[in-house]
Amino acid sequence: MLDTLDAAAVGRWCAGGLAALRRHQDEIDELNVYPVPDGDTGTNLVLTLTSAQQALALAPGTLPEGGTTAHGRALRLMARGALLGARGNSGVILSQILRGLADTLGDVPAVAGRALAAALREATTAAYAAVARPVEGTVLSVVAAAATAAERTDSDDLCTVARAAATEAARALARTPGQLPALARAGVVDAGGRGLCLLLDALVEVVTGEAPAGPTPVARPVRPPLTVVRETGSPEYAYEVQFLLDAPHEAVTRMRAELAMLGDSLVVVGDAGSPAESTTWNVHVHVNDVGAAVEAGVAAGRPYRISVTRFADQAPPADHAATDSRAAVVVATGVGIAELLGGEGATVVPGNPSTGELLDAIRATAAARVVVLPNDPNTQTVASAAAREAHRFGVKVSVVPTRSPVQALAALAVRDPQRRFADDVIAMAEAAGACRYAEVCHASREALTVAGPCRPGDVLALVEGEVHLIGSDLVDTCAAVVDRMLGGGGELVTLLTGADAPAGLAEAVREHVTRRWPFVEVQAYPGGQPHYPLLVGVE
Repeated sequence: MLDTLDAAAVGRWCAGGLAALRRHQDEIDELNVYPVPDGDTGTNLVLTLTSAQQALALAPGTLPEGGTTAHGRALRLMARGALLGARGNSGVILSQILRGLADTLGDVPAVAGRALAAALREATTAAYAAVARPVEGTVLSVVAAAATAAERTDSDDLCTVARAAATEAARALARTPGQLPALARAGVVDAGGRGLCLLLDALVEVVTGEAPAGPTPVARPVRPPLTVVRETGSPEYAYEVQFLLDAPHEAVTRMRAELAMLGDSLVVVGDAGSPAESTTWNVHVHVNDVGAAVEAGVAAGRPYRISVTRFADQAPPADHAATDSRAAVVVATGVGIAELLGGEGATVVPGNPSTGELLDAIRATAAARVVVLPNDPNTQTVASAAAREAHRFGVKVSVVPTRSPVQALAALAVRDPQRRFADDVIAMAEAAGACRYAEVCHASREALTVAGPCRPGDVLALVEGEVHLIGSDLVDTCAAVVDRMLGGGGELVTLLTGADAPAGLAEAVREHVTRRWPFVEVQAYPGGQPHYPLLVGVE
């Protein structure tokens, strides 16, 4: 048993809570019936707490300001990670519950029972403040009940207070059908409240060392066959808009009023900061006029990570299994490359995506079978994680380990919806593997490569990720690397010119290939990728 909550315990709580949410993700997704059925809360909570756990993994030198204690810094990292990664109403509210805990416990020398009770009360205040129109019978009621029970113990014993909070939260969750008619009709409890109970149970397990008793099975709601997917809000609004915003408090107050007139399910929450300073905010709203919602954010400050979901485009997970619909999701950096891949019928995700962003793209296709082309060795692990998560929604996902956009073009060119999906994936993987790729760039620093030493400004030609040539002239080096690749055979050369490629680069290389390799076809496109003036594919 723990007498106080230290930084290590905070880490174990985050990990344990995330594991519990993942185990019960499908169950929580199925509980969403307020005020219209949806299937997102479990997923949103998992993605939000995943972001919190990733923030906890930061090196000590990157810890945020504030929180003079180790446990305080850990809690602030959790809260900020959850804020930046929050998805949907439930995720945003969870980020504020964590922020309330961090604000209260950050400077407390030792987190005993009364400190935890005070933190739960602050978490409740922050959660209610986050919602434009608070509704009882939701996660708000559950966190409020937990705070009240913790205060009533009037004890400094951490285990006693944590147990009281978790026990009363479970009772409050059981009462939610009596507070919301939609829950009563479906015979279920609130989805967000269920997620919070799992987190409080995980906290009890950390401080007591005892696993909580298994949860009582909850009946699943009966759904219409094609239910519009949304987490909260009325069916009058067709789009969910969410973005992060850097803006001062005064500007956000004006924006909040504008968004309240545009739609519903409005949640605007910010990171800790003084009213005079620019703060990071997470904005969530359901609207019909997407442009006006984004413009309100622009008027207030700098919006980014903007996501828009049209509810009519989303179908419940069960529908995936009933079809043989297919899709491809491709990661791309560069406007031209994105247009090329999109022209092949793929859904394009910007470079260096998170697991959640790839998962969102996979689900947005509404296809039963999806192939993912990461186009970067660093993105392959993320793609595999997103594929595993997608299986929870009944979507079969296969990752073809492409390492360059030219390999993705080769793979998409052989897609055939008439083949079995598994056979089609094999054909795409074989096409990608048969396409050798190269990248040409300028060295940014001195280094010793397998091709010899290089200096800043030298032209480097990398084949399959390894430096093969070092030159001083861009066109000559590009031509030389194509020659080296064609020396091993090839019938088709694909050239993708980068954003900073000099005019005429592709034409100069094309002319060289035509003279030197007259039977080889050359295709050249503006790729727009940064850092690499030329990408080369040889098939």
